[in-house]
Amino acid sequence: MRPMDAVRAAAMESKAWPFEEARRLLERYKDGPPAKGYVLFETGYGPSGLPHIGTFGEVARTTMIRRAFETISDIPTRLICFSDDMDGMRKVPDNVPHPEMLRENLQRPLTAVPDPFGEYESFGAHNNAMLRRFLDTFGFEYEFISATDFYKSGQFDPILRRAAERYDALMEVMLASLRDERQQTYSIFLPISPKSGRVLYVPLKEVNAAEGTITFDDEDGEEITLPVTGGNVKLQWKPDFGARWAALDVDFEMYGKDHSTNTPIYDRICEILGGRAPNHFTYELFLDENGEKISKSKGNGLTIDEWLTYADPESLSYFMYGKPKTAKRLHFDVIPKNVDEYHQQLRAFEGQDAGQRFANPVWHIHRGQPPASDMVVSFAMLLNLASAANANDKDVLWGFIRRYAPDASAETHPGLDASAGHAVRYFEDFVRPAKIYRHADAHEVAALTELRDKLAAWDGPADPEALQNLVFEVGKAHGFEPLRAWFAAIYEVLLGAAQGPRFGGFVALYGIPETVALIDTALAGKLVNPPADA
Repeated sequence: MRPMDAVRAAAMESKAWPFEEARRLLERYKDGPPAKGYVLFETGYGPSGLPHIGTFGEVARTTMIRRAFETISDIPTRLICFSDDMDGMRKVPDNVPHPEMLRENLQRPLTAVPDPFGEYESFGAHNNAMLRRFLDTFGFEYEFISATDFYKSGQFDPILRRAAERYDALMEVMLASLRDERQQTYSIFLPISPKSGRVLYVPLKEVNAAEGTITFDDEDGEEITLPVTGGNVKLQWKPDFGARWAALDVDFEMYGKDHSTNTPIYDRICEILGGRAPNHFTYELFLDENGEKISKSKGNGLTIDEWLTYADPESLSYFMYGKPKTAKRLHFDVIPKNVDEYHQQLRAFEGQDAGQRFANPVWHIHRGQPPASDMVVSFAMLLNLASAANANDKDVLWGFIRRYAPDASAETHPGLDASAGHAVRYFEDFVRPAKIYRHADAHEVAALTELRDKLAAWDGPADPEALQNLVFEVGKAHGFEPLRAWFAAIYEVLLGAAQGPRFGGFVALYGIPETVALIDTALAGKLVNPPADA
């Protein structure tokens, strides 16, 4: 078997979820490639508010499936990021300036609403630019399509005329999904008032299939007739979903589980309009620290910029890879764990065979060519080092790192250098405010004193395992049961935290004399937080 054949065979057997989805997509074209000459992946985005990490996750995960597909198939691929920026602005987001101005523009298409930030020609254009900047930061290969351009340029016209011709069949699908009172006024077409510019939710008086026009009463009561083409109307969002699939001949789209009940509607709309429904993938939702769904309009949960303030972009991609069918809590405290797990997988990759590599998240993050990790110190350890040293600058951390790893420098280990800066910022914003030291009790004082004396007498190399064994021995000698109570005491008394690092490794990094001094300071009561009224 040739090397490429062996690689493809291993990929065809991989149980990694991107390969499972890629194989389902390949089955779609088991009888030959698509007539258009490529497989089209699509992600949709509603720019009603500032993009959040969930939006990024949709593109990241779709890209992972796209790369897996390219590994098992020779059919070319494309990825389109589609912005529904012609949608009427239904409410004013909570996290943008000048809400009064936005309120005056409710129900106008997002690309006709002034930009509250004063940077772009419209609010929709501002949010589209933010989305593209975020996606470009991560190096995604995609093509961007604006719904406003899609409607107004005429690209959507053939499908819109077909929708007028097949109006009754489309309405039958939609009306079956609506309550009685909604059925009385519903239409798949939303006219855009030629007077106010607002997207109107009004009943239609006539749909003329032959002429491709709709007739309705405008906001002032005047009867208006408009062509369905040329950007004069837009489709309601559910019909728009399926119509877009038909217009572009989309092969794959993923979305959150809040869309899952509408999937049969999207599919049927697409089929009535002459298209073939794409493959789907439904992922679980992202939750904030309170377990609530993150929302663009609320601005809850993490933004991409916030994540990148405290960690590298790849750790965010790693977060997106894991268990997409499981709801994921998206708060600041998930960052350190994902940074360290990402680098653990990088270190494991080098010694893995093809099958293991396909199951490794870093293969999917880096298109099969992950870099070597230069994190000779974990992110969690950097945080504890920052905590013990009360560091407010990464150069403070480098003073300890160079002693622990003499060959490391900011030039030779740029990833470690970046993480040192991230760790200091994370410590300042989240760790320092939450630190609560306590006094050691008599039992703990005796044990810490012995640990301090044994460290002071240490004359061997600062070997993490040997130092860890020493910590164990002291805890056992003083009868801590379970032994984790001993380590809890160390963390709470010395570091002001409920949990902490493998302490032998911390001592090796922080320094034996420095740890002795830290214990002395703690036993003297100088670390305990002063009372709030002091």
